Amino acid sequence: MAGDPMIRLENVKKVFPGSSRAAVTDLSLDIGRGECVTLIGPSGCGKTTTLKMINRIIEPTSGRIEIDGRDAMAIPAHELRRSIGYVIQQIGLFPHRTIAQNIGTVPALVGWDQARIDERVAELVEIVGLDAEMMARYPSELSGGQQQRAGVARALAADPPVLLMDEPFGAVDPIVRKRLQHEFHDLQGRLGKTVVFVTHDVDEAILLGDRMAILNIGGIIEQYDIPEKILAEPASDFVERFLGGERGLKRLALLPINEADLEHGPFVDVSTTPAEAHRVMEQHGVDWLGLLDDERLLGWVDGDLVDSKPLRDLDPRPFLVTLDTESTLRSALDAVVTSHARVAVVVDDGIYRGMLDLESIAEGITE
Repeated sequence: MAGDPMIRLENVKKVFPGSSRAAVTDLSLDIGRGECVTLIGPSGCGKTTTLKMINRIIEPTSGRIEIDGRDAMAIPAHELRRSIGYVIQQIGLFPHRTIAQNIGTVPALVGWDQARIDERVAELVEIVGLDAEMMARYPSELSGGQQQRAGVARALAADPPVLLMDEPFGAVDPIVRKRLQHEFHDLQGRLGKTVVFVTHDVDEAILLGDRMAILNIGGIIEQYDIPEKILAEPASDFVERFLGGERGLKRLALLPINEADLEHGPFVDVSTTPAEAHRVMEQHGVDWLGLLDDERLLGWVDGDLVDSKPLRDLDPRPFLVTLDTESTLRSALDAVVTSHARVAVVVDDGIYRGMLDLESIAEGITE
């Protein structure tokens, strides 16, 4: 990580009154500027306690927390919290205020004039994918997913450099949750905030985290690294057990298709002769043929049709699924196991780039 970290925890400890056991023990952690770090671990590992200590909702018992090089304990707590966006699972919108008023809460507290607040609210509505007409509604009039978007918008309203998120998508159904995860991933790519994201969902931690911190009971860091490295090389039996099965499949979700070697496969130009078309099918051991027109994918035909008329005059069927080079190897695997041809076809803007089969996907993850 280049440069100074945006958030630094040095030997941070938290013992709650009446407890003989530390909730967080001697935790040291550096989080880079513009980085999204996911905190994950079993119940009681101190994830949420750590998050709350960063913005002093909970005060640490000992140790030092720095935000952008400043000692967090030297900053008035209310000032610190207004400079940090905070999103929680329960969303926490004020029920008696409209969505626009909710989003504008922090800008109003720090003294923005109403015109500037209105402009910022309108900007954020577009960023998080809410309809402008929802701004006059109250939280109870929105769906769970819409409320969660409003919660994210409120956290971003004063343009804080740091965003803390405590299981923000845990209260919505799995379909909405998946959509919100991908929307937040895209949003973070555009905004580049420094994010600390608490979750209990391994797949969510892998998808959203530039780095993952896997914590054990007492806030002990078992492993802190990029998700791909953790999946490929778990640092301990605890980490391996916590990640669970299908580590290889989880890695596939992180690797783009261009990590694997694309094959040309049984694809020919429509100017190809029937004899050459048969030779290509025989070479690849298939009974179908992909047709191209000057590298543009047309579709595929059954091998039995090759002799019936010139390839240019055949009526090819489209592949049910095509991927682009930005897709993941996990998407490629899904395409392979669900397609008639047992291949994943890769196309960029209609131009055929190649194909993958099970063997080439396996090679992509083991290289």
